[in-house]
Amino acid sequence: MFGFKVINQYEQGIVFRFGKMLPDLRGPGLTWVNPISDRLRKVNMQIITAAVPGQEGITRDNVTVRVDAVVYYRVIDPVKALINVQNYTFAVSQVAQTSLRSVIGHSDLDQLLSERDKVNAKLKEVIDAPTEEPWGIRVERVEVKDISLPDSMKRSMSRQAEAERERRARIISADGEYQASKKLAQAATVMSADPAALQLRLLQTVVEVAAEKNSTLVMPIPVELLRFFDRAARNVTPPAAEAEPAAVAAQPDRSLPTMPTLPALAMPADVPANAALNAVPLEAVPVSAEPV
Repeated sequence: MFGFKVINQYEQGIVFRFGKMLPDLRGPGLTWVNPISDRLRKVNMQIITAAVPGQEGITRDNVTVRVDAVVYYRVIDPVKALINVQNYTFAVSQVAQTSLRSVIGHSDLDQLLSERDKVNAKLKEVIDAPTEEPWGIRVERVEVKDISLPDSMKRSMSRQAEAERERRARIISADGEYQASKKLAQAATVMSADPAALQLRLLQTVVEVAAEKNSTLVMPIPVELLRFFDRAARNVTPPAAEAEPAAVAAQPDRSLPTMPTLPALAMPADVPANAALNAVPLEAVPVSAEPV
């Protein structure tokens, strides 16, 4: 009514007289404007937090994702923010949405998931380019809040992670077996120099098995006894092995052995020849073999 206005510390006042902006800005505190000809507009100079709605896009490696982001900006030139753009809050929100779609299309899925800092810096640069100079608005920070993936892609990534973990487990297990085999080889070399050490190790194994309160205790055969049988088997030569060289020596030319002479069969004189042939089947008559 009397033209007195209060401007807060975080605000700047712009006076319009008959629709024309006065060059002097009103600072914080109590100020007076002509209630008939002047109109005071206040511009908030605080940092404004704007949530960018989730934007669906296709990454460079053809994966459909949905990304949410947050933009932190503030007005650095109240005259440009009030004169050059009608509603700078809505304008910054729209620029952030379109810029977010552009950044999604130029990035890979792995980059969106693992390189958030680079994505945030690129998104800040894209949003800040059209807003700072013409609109008087500076983007302080941009953060990618959430990345939603399709269920099929989540399952594929889960299987990939499981396969990678299994590969690492197998490599670690194989490395452990390799190191254990080297140590066992060294232990075997030490024990082979002293048979008593091997016997003590055998007794220690028996004690460890018996400590588990088993009802049955298996006693292995002493190693010295096995070695004795091994040496005895090497010293004994089988008879077949001796007979074979003798047979080979008897036939140096590798010719076939001669067939033994079979005795000739004689038919009694009082038996007619025809009766003998009729009585005895042809198959039953033995054939005499004369020596060659």
